[in-house]
Amino acid sequence: MDKLRAMKNFVTVVRAGSLSAAARELGTPLTNISRSLSQLEMELGCTLVTRTTRKMVLTPEGRDYFAVCQLLLDDLEQAEQQLLGNTAELSGMLTLTAPRAFGKLHVLPVLNSFLAAYPKIDARLLLEDRHVDMLDEGVDIAVRIGVLRDSGHLATLIGHLHMVVCAAPRYLETHGTPQVPTDIVEHASIGFTSPPSGLRWSFKSTARGRTTVRLRPRLIVNTAEAAVEAAESGLGIARVLSYQAQEAIQAGRLVPILTAWDDTQIPVHLLRWPSRATPLRVHEFLGYATQALRERAW
Repeated sequence: MDKLRAMKNFVTVVRAGSLSAAARELGTPLTNISRSLSQLEMELGCTLVTRTTRKMVLTPEGRDYFAVCQLLLDDLEQAEQQLLGNTAELSGMLTLTAPRAFGKLHVLPVLNSFLAAYPKIDARLLLEDRHVDMLDEGVDIAVRIGVLRDSGHLATLIGHLHMVVCAAPRYLETHGTPQVPTDIVEHASIGFTSPPSGLRWSFKSTARGRTTVRLRPRLIVNTAEAAVEAAESGLGIARVLSYQAQEAIQAGRLVPILTAWDDTQIPVHLLRWPSRATPLRVHEFLGYATQALRERAW
């Protein structure tokens, strides 16, 4: 067995999310990828991946071995790039993840521009509102919105967001405009089940302190896009992250309200692996994306 090739195949399987996706990415028959993984597991004497008909899950041993393989392969790539100097063109697979709306509006345009500048780099962009495990899913760089936990990853601050309470002009004309947060309980509200909105809206400003309002929502949804659309239809008042309502506000379909009651800034970071030698494509994209995203209006 070619151990190095087997390690590369294993890393590709994890990053691609399935054996078949890895086979397509590597241009190799699926049977070869499956055999390579089985041989690697046999040699190591443990199961690296639990396979089901619906998904593939790393075992605890697989998680540890994946981290080791990434470090070794990244170090090898870095050494090869240093030997080749500036004559080598950046290449390889770059895997990113971001929240759906933010990724579509801001990350995808930056990634498209980067790929146009580096034609030998390929990319996977996972747009997910859930918390993507970077190790399990082989992610190089993740966009994280909100205060970071101590995750062991290296973080680069790229900007701040804020919460916005908004409603359609015709709703406000018919029902009036809330002047203080507690007025919202007398209005039709649109509950968004995911934090930081939830079913309690907490307002915090330097001048006015903190006010929490418990909702009795007319509608409860599980995505920000649905909350924005419902507010646009005139159903009631929604509260979402600023970028999620940005387009509708700019177009005049929604009007921000109670802006003086909440000036809390919500940080946005790019996370990456704390590896000894970051692959040059990851390092290059991190610098490129940091500058590009900081220049974008959120």
